[in-house]
Amino acid sequence: MPTPPVPDPTDDLTDAVAADLPADPPSGGTTITPYRDGPLLVRGDFRLLDTDGNEIDPGRRTVALCRCGKSGIKPFCDGTHKLTGFAAESAPARPRPAAALRRPADGDS
Repeated sequence: MPTPPVPDPTDDLTDAVAADLPADPPSGGTTITPYRDGPLLVRGDFRLLDTDGNEIDPGRRTVALCRCGKSGIKPFCDGTHKLTGFAAESAPARPRPAAALRRPADGDS
């Protein structure tokens, strides 16, 4: 089965653009991809909840979530990150400290 196309990271990714992307990630399940200087692209089976535990219906299985905090349609991305100059890498600048603490030592289960 061919891998579905993923938008070029240099493209203007918004929730409206995400609506036209394939819903199923290549590996199945759910994938979350942080786009450089842009939103989080969520693809696959997922539940989106507010802080009170109420479900937010995204209306589809591929959405772009705001990372800049300025979107007018939060939690979804409306492209405002481009206007505000939001800057963030796609990958972490350094490993998460908690990730090292959770890994079992060699020989441990």
